[in-house]
Parts: sequence; structure tokens; C-alpha cells
Amino acid sequence: MDELQKQIIEELHVKPKIDAFGEVRVSVDFLKEYLKKNTFLEGYVLGISGGQDSTLAGKLAQMAVDELNEELSTDRYKFVAVRLPYGTQFDEIDCQDALHFIQPTVTYTVNIKEAVDASRRALDAAGVTLTDFEKGNEKARERMKVQYSIAASRHCAVIGTDHAAEAITGFYTKFGDGAADVTPLTRLNKRQGKAMLRVLDCPEHLYNKVPTADLEEDKPALPDEVALGVSYTQIDDYLEGIPVSKEAKKIIEGHYLRSKHKRHMPVTVFDDFWK
Repeated sequence: MDELQKQIIEELHVKPKIDAFGEVRVSVDFLKEYLKKNTFLEGYVLGISGGQDSTLAGKLAQMAVDELNEELSTDRYKFVAVRLPYGTQFDEIDCQDALHFIQPTVTYTVNIKEAVDASRRALDAAGVTLTDFEKGNEKARERMKVQYSIAASRHCAVIGTDHAAEAITGFYTKFGDGAADVTPLTRLNKRQGKAMLRVLDCPEHLYNKVPTADLEEDKPALPDEVALGVSYTQIDDYLEGIPVSKEAKKIIEGHYLRSKHKRHMPVTVFDDFWK
């Protein structure tokens, strides 16, 4: 293992092997402690897409608030699940299955199509034309805006689904799905998240489905692995210190270096690394 790979693994806190039950406990306890220490908060908000990451994060959040309510003999804490389709979502059945598995305290559905299309029309009128890819980022940011609006009204924190296999590639929208208050999946790669869902008795089709951001209309349901040019198995192997091909290593490290700006706070005049 060379120095860059070692640096990345340490930076993203990935373990070569995990105890799935133990990591469930780590995330649930983290979410409980965050609420107890931030006494003005009453729960969590998260957009549920029907994919592996939001299903896992949502289940962990619901477990955390349920345990807190039981331990403190209260009904104060809640988990607010939010459906955020752009028009009609092709895998809506999976979304509903995820909600059934999570059993959220509250569920809202906010269709973002009107807001995104209005934003695009306003930009067009100003002479700014967005590509289909850029419109995809508009969708991701609109979804996060809605989550923060709901969080403010319900005195909640927003959960992010970022994990190590996503962080290493920067495969998320900056200030979109990359924005959040807490990220309980940090440290996990894709296969480790699957292992946690298995021990939580999640329906298999939710964590075995092909991962897709589904933000581009010209490329509907484009698989993440096609967009990235590398498989999650190769990314997970890299993060666990398992040898991968030279080509896969080059692609993974290229994504990591190009997306560095997504993994730090806004740059100030006191920061040296950008000079």
C-alpha cells in the first residue's frame, strides 16, 4: 500500500473489517448523543430515495429517536422522512418499501419539479443556460433546501448519507446532498453499509439494487459505477487496503484528488493548502 492510499484510508476512517451489529450501535449512539447535547433539537430530517444509503441512515435515525423516547419516557423526539421526487420517480415502489422498513415518526412528500423548473426558467431569462448535468445539481440542492426548511420548522437536524465510498470519489453535489448537520455513515464503505442493513433485516432488494443518483434526464437511472468508471467493489477493496488493478487505482485516486474541494470547509486566507 502506497502513502496516498494509506492517507486516504486514514482520512476517511475506514476499517478493513467491521462487526455490523457493533457499527449499528456506534451510529445509533452517536445520533442519540448529538440530540442530548443539543437540547434545542427534537429529532432528525432525511430525504428517503429508496436506495441503500438513505434507507440505512433513516433506519438508524428512527432507532435513535425511539430509544431516546423510551429511555427518557417522552415522545419529544421524532424522525422526519421526506420524499422528494422530481415529478414521478421511476423506483417509487422502492421508496415506499424503504419507508415501510424504517417506520418514520412523520413522513412528508414535497415534489421539487415546480421549484427546479422555476429556477431554470429564471436562469434562462437572465441568459444563463444550464446543461442537463447542471440541472441535476439544481435538483440535489433543491432537495437539501427543502430538508432544511422542514428541519427548521420541526426543530430538527438534517442527516447526510455521505460514506467513505462516496467521499473518496466526491460523488455527490456540493451544498446539495453533500450538505448536512450529521453524517452517521462516515467511516463505512458500500459493502459495510450493506452488511448493516442485513443485520437490521432490511428487504434485500433495497440494498442489492443498482446504485444510481438519477439526476440527469438525458441519462435516466444512470448507474453510479458507469458514471464513475469503476465499481463499488473496487472502491471498497481500495478503502480496505485490498489490492486493485492499476487502472482502478488510477481512476479512484483521480476522483479523490479532483474532488478535494468538496471535503473541506470554505477556504480562508489562513489556509495554506490551496496556495
